[in-house]
Amino acid sequence: MKQVTVESLKELVRAGRGLIPATMVIKNGTLVNVMSSEIYKADVAVYKDTIVAIGNVEDYIGKDTEIVDATGKYITPGLIDGHIHSECSKLSITSYAKAVVPCGTTSMISGLDEYISVAGLEGLKEIFDEIEKSPLKVFWGAPHQTPYTIPQSTIACNFTKETHEKVQKWSQCFGVWETVREFIQEEDENTLGAIVEANKNRLPVFGCAPMARGKELNGYLCGGVRLDHESYDHEEVVEKMRNGMHMLIRESSVTHFLKENMRAVTEVNPAFARRVSFCTDDVTASDVLEKGHLDNVVRLTIEQGIDPMTAIQMATINSAEAYRIDHLIGSVTPGKIADILLVDNLENFKVDTVITNGKIVAKNKKLTYELKAPKRSSVLTSKLKCDKVTGEDFKFKVAQKDGKVKVLSMNVIGPFVRKRRDAILNVENHFVQPDVENDVLMVSVIERFGRNGNKSLGFCSGWKLKKGAMASSAAPDDNNIVVLGANPEDMAVAVNHLIENGGGQVVVCDGKVIEFLPLPVGGICSDDEPEEIARIEKLLSKAANELGCDLPEPLMYMFFLPITAIPDYAITDVGPVDCIALKTFNPILEENL
Repeated sequence: MKQVTVESLKELVRAGRGLIPATMVIKNGTLVNVMSSEIYKADVAVYKDTIVAIGNVEDYIGKDTEIVDATGKYITPGLIDGHIHSECSKLSITSYAKAVVPCGTTSMISGLDEYISVAGLEGLKEIFDEIEKSPLKVFWGAPHQTPYTIPQSTIACNFTKETHEKVQKWSQCFGVWETVREFIQEEDENTLGAIVEANKNRLPVFGCAPMARGKELNGYLCGGVRLDHESYDHEEVVEKMRNGMHMLIRESSVTHFLKENMRAVTEVNPAFARRVSFCTDDVTASDVLEKGHLDNVVRLTIEQGIDPMTAIQMATINSAEAYRIDHLIGSVTPGKIADILLVDNLENFKVDTVITNGKIVAKNKKLTYELKAPKRSSVLTSKLKCDKVTGEDFKFKVAQKDGKVKVLSMNVIGPFVRKRRDAILNVENHFVQPDVENDVLMVSVIERFGRNGNKSLGFCSGWKLKKGAMASSAAPDDNNIVVLGANPEDMAVAVNHLIENGGGQVVVCDGKVIEFLPLPVGGICSDDEPEEIARIEKLLSKAANELGCDLPEPLMYMFFLPITAIPDYAITDVGPVDCIALKTFNPILEENL
């Protein structure tokens, strides 16, 4: 976003007064005015990248004004994704824009934290340069700290309170990102320091507090958090909103919370609607290409009985107000950036034309121009800095030579809940054996930044692999290599293939690579076209399904395993983690059974 100067402001004021002709006028459309909750016939005048007038704008038309005929179309603001890790789509910023902008998403709020974890502030600055050339706006929140794991896992760059003293003054910074409840609850010095700095800079603090209720919620709110994007049921939404929070309802590729959470509006209190907005958090390329992005979330909301105006407000002005960026985006009103959609039908919310910064950038689900990714420096294309592994690295050794042991296996219940499952496993020659018949696999996280060489080992359930292994170097929150499998040899083949190829996602069976998605941008993303990423995503899932897995997104379910903010268990490079006690644990519960 360009910087405002006195001269540019003078020019804009003159354009608003009609003294300078508009560069674009949208005529004959029906305006969805999210500020007044009205729908009426109105034209829109745009000067360069800014809306300067709505209503009767005949006086703004000059001989060089571009006329956009919106006959039969509704005019709405561009859609805002209130919380997204675009990196989890495996698409670079450029590729991600190609996928979501034609769907009507013109802005997103993000910490770009996955890039930070692998490439630090130097890599982040390169991403900022890429964003400037993209039709997709990114309002960046500086991560409260990195990594978000307790105990702290290993990444390339640790965000501290001292980092915040510097980056919160950057023009790109609009707040403190994803302030995880446990860090406030545990009075973490870096997180509290980031909030103190935000108070000085008058920046909002964005939250992440799944299942926070009662006293825990009160303590969290006293930490200064403004909004939250994680609620597992509508009662949680109601409590948070009654306690003053702005709420983002999440509808991602793997967590479908909208239907349940929207009950807070449809069944409890319709007045909540004005402080509800949307986020997708984590999406896949194939999901966006098949269903859409925020346009699909608007449609799903209308299906829940919410009227179109309210649904569109949730996708636009509500989010802008929650993040305190409504002076820039969120409405089609004078002085706002000209991010505008032409929509065929409000109920079906089919986006016909997308305008960003006063220029038509997409029509009929395609960009209107060629968008190219930048040349990548070594900061974002360096190799994984870890040694190759062997099958021995994935054998869990115990003191007893043979017999049985009881282990704690992390049992996946949906993508964002892992519960304890006790299992009895055989021991052969001091090594605990996975049990594919009873769905107990080995899982490991390998540090890949060359800082300490950590390798953890544990047990997991829910994937139901009968053989083979799968691995990913894209794995928030730290993006170390996560691998799980039915046997150590295939796990080693999977990890070594990622090391040899600079990162990606892979499925292996009987020592052979079955499918592989290269992720050369930081080991977490690709500049390939969204259609190509979607094609390989499906092949990876199909390969995992053929090995016995019945999960809808096997690789995505796996790469969430290192997130310690998810109840009740996780695994990082420092070991298996009890996410309630916030400490590592030994997965061997009893020996010599």
